Amino acid sequence: MTPMQPDDPPPATPSEAIRTDPATLTIAEELPGQRLTLRRLRVGDAEELLAVILESRPRLRPWMRFHERITSLDEARDFLAHDETMWLRREGFHYGLRLPPTGALIGGLYMHTIHWEIPSFALGYWLRTGYDGQGYMAEAVRVGVAFLFDQLGARRVGIRCDTRNTRSAAVAERLGFVREARLRNESRAYDGVLADEYVYSLIDTDPRWPTVGV
Repeated sequence: MTPMQPDDPPPATPSEAIRTDPATLTIAEELPGQRLTLRRLRVGDAEELLAVILESRPRLRPWMRFHERITSLDEARDFLAHDETMWLRREGFHYGLRLPPTGALIGGLYMHTIHWEIPSFALGYWLRTGYDGQGYMAEAVRVGVAFLFDQLGARRVGIRCDTRNTRSAAVAERLGFVREARLRNESRAYDGVLADEYVYSLIDTDPRWPTVGV
């Protein structure tokens, strides 16, 4: 082993490596939970994603816009191809929520707006029609947030949602996210109404999951 010379910089710590060269990180493609698994979405999932989006569009329409770009199989493939590019650039990670034993797709968790110099992440999440009220989304967010803090060194994870989206807000609040702000007239909703948004965050020193039964 070659001894370190006086002028040599010290070796980077894991946290420094995450901040300075995220391209070298290995991002887990599967994150197991108790009842579901988060699995990376790929172009090969396009047909299944399209079916789920077509089924769930009325549920998603008031709160999200991404589904508007998925109206055909080709558009689903293009959407997921873009996701794969974002993954390779370490700019976003889109996981599908999979239920055993069939691996049925019941939703998604998207880690985006990444600032590696902190590191901080934002979360978006969506659920398939018929699977709400069973705690699946809270479990998926818990699994994803634990991965961000424990494996990627996150110092902050944020969630934003329309103030009328009570289910999304409830997931954040049950998991201990702090409501930092209400942004007035922040976005134009699908129905043309100017909507307020809640801003939530969880930082690395906050207690996690104060309410477990969600």
